[in-house]
Amino acid sequence: MANSKLQLFQKRRLRVRNKLRKVNTGKLRLSVHRSNKNIHAQLIDDDQGVTLAHASTLEKDLGMVGKNNVDAAAKVGAAIAERAKAKGVEEAYFDRGGFLYHGSIKALADAAREGGLKL
Repeated sequence: MANSKLQLFQKRRLRVRNKLRKVNTGKLRLSVHRSNKNIHAQLIDDDQGVTLAHASTLEKDLGMVGKNNVDAAAKVGAAIAERAKAKGVEEAYFDRGGFLYHGSIKALADAAREGGLKL
């Protein structure tokens, strides 16, 4: 019996996150969520269970409300890198969740790297 798209996505998300947890202990996690209309990024400290910084296309000051394209993802990546540096964070690991690493997810990661965040 074939798995549904949601089941495949959840399996991929858990596989990615578990591999990253084994390798990157002690680092912060840059988690990305992409919906049909928006893209969100969070910098999470898993040891304390706290979100240190976040950026999203829902923020009016980014000027990309309701957009989920490569340009919007690049702006969110630059914003999350800037906010992470303001908190004193220079290094994190990139958690793409169950999303494939291309398009807007790749643009967000590249923009965060260009902003000075080591992923």
